Amino acid sequence: MIVSHPSFTPKLYVPFFKNVQIPLGFAYLPFIMIVVLGASNAVNLTDGLDGLAIGPTMTSAGTLLLLAYVAGHAKIAFYLQINYVAGAGNLAIVCGAIIGAGLGFLWFNTYPAQVFMGDVGSLPLGGALGAIACVTKNEILLVIAGGIFVMETVSVIVQVASFKLTGRRVFAMAPIHHHYELKGWPEPKIIVRFWIVSIILAMFALTSLKLR
Repeated sequence: MIVSHPSFTPKLYVPFFKNVQIPLGFAYLPFIMIVVLGASNAVNLTDGLDGLAIGPTMTSAGTLLLLAYVAGHAKIAFYLQINYVAGAGNLAIVCGAIIGAGLGFLWFNTYPAQVFMGDVGSLPLGGALGAIACVTKNEILLVIAGGIFVMETVSVIVQVASFKLTGRRVFAMAPIHHHYELKGWPEPKIIVRFWIVSIILAMFALTSLKLR
């Protein structure tokens, strides 16, 4: 079993705190299933405007690239006091491939798009981010770095729950990028501003390497 490896344990590591670990035991398996499926669908929900989903995908992949490298390097992991996962450094290559492919895709997907991502692209990309976060023990940091995906998903949940319980809508339309679109924001402005927020969140997630 994968959890038997001494560097991989069924625990949830809390960033920004030293040696704070939440043992999940057998609950870890359904937990990682939620993480992977949640990330997959979150990216899918974000894919509603030209270039909107691929931007945060690349920033999240870039964050995981650095996290995977340090987690797979015994000396750096010891110095930064993070969990060492043997072989995790190889996932940095996968993250780099996601970024490279994302840049090539963005060349044609930028507004106005000539090529679209769709479910075929968004679902596996999100699943890949979730899987990498689980292997490198950075599930919580994925929530931070992928904050745009979280915001999009939460907006849908809130919208559906509010409408079913009260008959009222919180947003003009969900996911939230459509809310701003109906408010009159030009599509490129929504996209770029979401990218900016994604970059800020990625930088904040990376501060966890030293803020402990």
